[in-house]
Amino acid sequence: MISQFFVLSQRGDNIVFRDYRGEVAKGSAEIFFRKVKFWKEDGQEEAPPVFNVDGVNYFHVKVVGLLFVATTRVNVSPSLVLELLQRIARVIKDYLGVLSEDSLRKNFVLVYELLDEVIDFGYVQTTSTEVLKSYVFNEPIVVDAARLQPLGPAAIFMQGTKRMPGTAVTKSVVANEPGGRKREEVFVDIIEKISVTFSSSGYILTSEIDGTIQMKSYLSGNPEIRLALNEDLSIGTGGGTVYDYRSSSGSGAVILDDCNFHESVRLDSFDMDRTLSLVPPDGEFPVMNYRMTQEFKPPFRINCLIEEAGQLKAEVIIKVRAEFPSNITANTIAVQMPLPKYTTRASFELEPGAVGQRTDFKEANKKLEWGLKKIVGGSEHTLRAKLTFSQESHANLTKEAGPVSMTFTIPMYNVSRLQVKYLQIAKKSSSYNPYRWVRYVTQANSYVARI
Repeated sequence: MISQFFVLSQRGDNIVFRDYRGEVAKGSAEIFFRKVKFWKEDGQEEAPPVFNVDGVNYFHVKVVGLLFVATTRVNVSPSLVLELLQRIARVIKDYLGVLSEDSLRKNFVLVYELLDEVIDFGYVQTTSTEVLKSYVFNEPIVVDAARLQPLGPAAIFMQGTKRMPGTAVTKSVVANEPGGRKREEVFVDIIEKISVTFSSSGYILTSEIDGTIQMKSYLSGNPEIRLALNEDLSIGTGGGTVYDYRSSSGSGAVILDDCNFHESVRLDSFDMDRTLSLVPPDGEFPVMNYRMTQEFKPPFRINCLIEEAGQLKAEVIIKVRAEFPSNITANTIAVQMPLPKYTTRASFELEPGAVGQRTDFKEANKKLEWGLKKIVGGSEHTLRAKLTFSQESHANLTKEAGPVSMTFTIPMYNVSRLQVKYLQIAKKSSSYNPYRWVRYVTQANSYVARI
């Protein structure tokens, strides 16, 4: 049971506010933001997703830089409310096309209409984009997506390649093209978040992939879609069928530990030919979620060395090598390394001719930061840092520094080798030939190298 729902900007501005039950004080948004800011200023990590202040439970998620918040005085399931907030954000994005502070302000009438249909007197009614179409009548005001900072998985595909159109991922599910026409197209995105831990000698200690096949359909009449995956795909190692998500199909090239499917997916022929059949609902939804812990080739190798370089001085060398093909380019790479707590200064030296790289020493939390705009497959990049200490180290430097962590995005590349072999749409006529877009992206979830 939800008492209030509101959306705040990163500055704390209240963009959307709906009080469903009148049980929580009106100043709750300000109390929440002050509490979140307090957590950051205290030098800790960001505020937890759920916390309590003066008997009020606050739940929040951050989506594309906006804070989606719910409050209640009753004891409700945190996972339920956090999932609800994610779904509200997805529904609003489906209707507005672009989820941003600007689009929310321009479409506040439509947003409030959606919120009144999703939640009634604090109780959830529906979060289905398709069902809401019958009850929501306001048209969205289109916001120019080109002016917005690209955020979120969909925006990854807007970064500089002609094969991946940027406008379609920012379209509303209810708005037509100029002239009243509707462009028939469907998007399938294979998004993989990988977690890898390297030992100090470079061996892989742990590796895991959390993947999802996302679909966004702009097809009129909701035709049936058939999605074919790798024929040599195996799920699990034990017996059973795909309906309990543990299938024994032999030792295929792609072996997933487990997976689950959207309720609209039919698995009649999945065990036989790895084909999924579905009638896609409106809006963006996950066709399939999967997990893989089988050994895979990591996209980056990280080597790090820290050693003393005289009294009260040390030198750090970090090398990053891209292990993927040269026709693939990673972008928005960030490398971080905690330094000994008595570090007072760090000076950096980049390789000759380095372009699009930045370095920084965060004195407040003693962290080295190295940002690279892009890395081409097969290339290697090196950073050298000279550290100055306020006192002598009485222990091994490697125990007081690190580990090195890395975040990145690699469009049109996935490490599991899971592929959509074909995307078949039921024909309504001989001239019906909608656009099909299949796109891949790999992101770092937890990419760590010990020193």
